Amino acid sequence: MKPASRTKLLRVAGLPAVKALFATAPQRVERLFFDQRLKSQVGDFCAELARARKSYRMVESDELERVAGAVMHGGVVAWAQPKPVPMLDPAKAAGWARDGKPLLLLDGIGNPHNLGAIVRTAAFLGLPRIVLSDHPAQAMPSDASYRVAEGGFEYVELYRSAGFVKTLQQLRRSYRVIGTAAENGKPVEELRRADRPLALVLGNEEHGSPQSTLKACDAIVTIAGSGFVQSLNVAASAAILLHALAKP
Repeated sequence: MKPASRTKLLRVAGLPAVKALFATAPQRVERLFFDQRLKSQVGDFCAELARARKSYRMVESDELERVAGAVMHGGVVAWAQPKPVPMLDPAKAAGWARDGKPLLLLDGIGNPHNLGAIVRTAAFLGLPRIVLSDHPAQAMPSDASYRVAEGGFEYVELYRSAGFVKTLQQLRRSYRVIGTAAENGKPVEELRRADRPLALVLGNEEHGSPQSTLKACDAIVTIAGSGFVQSLNVAASAAILLHALAKP
């Protein structure tokens, strides 16, 4: 059996991300590359690949940069099969609401670094799922987002939504759907007072959420600031809001 085509594999770089990958889904790893300084820390990974008859190799720094496709590789790179991103089943989502945990929905987050940072925050706070909209700007998992997420993608399940506004309308039966805007929304503190679990929608970095999305929400929230700058980076906003939502 031939190894999977390189063009179809994710390049997962950095020890935290590679550790998370081997801890949760070692079968997805096809090849492993590392430099001398991390040789002692990847022995178990190499043994795992040897048992699966897959390749691993220590390489020089310049070659590792080529393997990773970036200078910031952290000394180790795994080529891995992408984690599936299935379509969202609204009926299944209604069942998720029973655990009381917030649901995060991203509507046009286009920067892969922002996607990775948001996934890292979600994993850190224990949010199990993120829904990605069908917005044309929406970033999907990539080499860059995996690098920034520091292993977060292995602990958060991603789903895709077709017909995002309709999805929000369906979710409102089980969740209180909260949109976000740079101004004129409710204070963050009011998010904690709800009779249903909260579903938080974050919009595009430059344009925010479309009006059609905002109209489909139960309420809109705004993070109050000093007024010196218009708004926060969306990944920073996600961290503040998710932390507020994660509290009992």
